[in-house]
Amino acid sequence: MELILLIVHLFLAMALVGVILLQKSEGGALGMGGGGAGSFLSARGAANLLTRTTAILAGLFIITSLSLALIASHKRTVQPRSIVDPPGRSGPATPGPTAPAPATPTQPAQPATPDKN
Repeated sequence: MELILLIVHLFLAMALVGVILLQKSEGGALGMGGGGAGSFLSARGAANLLTRTTAILAGLFIITSLSLALIASHKRTVQPRSIVDPPGRSGPATPGPTAPAPATPTQPAQPATPDKN
C-alpha cells in the first residue's frame, strides 16, 4: 500500500510541475496558452482549464503527502534509533550498564628470596 501511494505521489508531483510550466506567465516562459481562431480552446478557456487542473493536482498531492506521513508515523519503532546505527539495529550502540564483578580474594605477594648460587 505504501509503495503504491508513493508511486502515485511521485506521478502527481511530476504532473503538477508540468501543468505549472504550461501556464502562461508574465515573462512568457513555457506558456502554451496562446493560439489562433482555429485552436481547440481559447486563451481564456485554456487558462481556466490549467488553473483548475493545477488546483486538483495540488489537492491530491497534499492528500498523498499527509497519507504518507501518517503511514510513516505508525511504522515508527518504540525505541528511537540513531542515524549512525546500521540498518536493522534498533537498540543503543553500547550494551547497558552491568553489575560490578564480585571481588575476588587476592593472595598477598610473597617476597622474593634471593638465590645464593
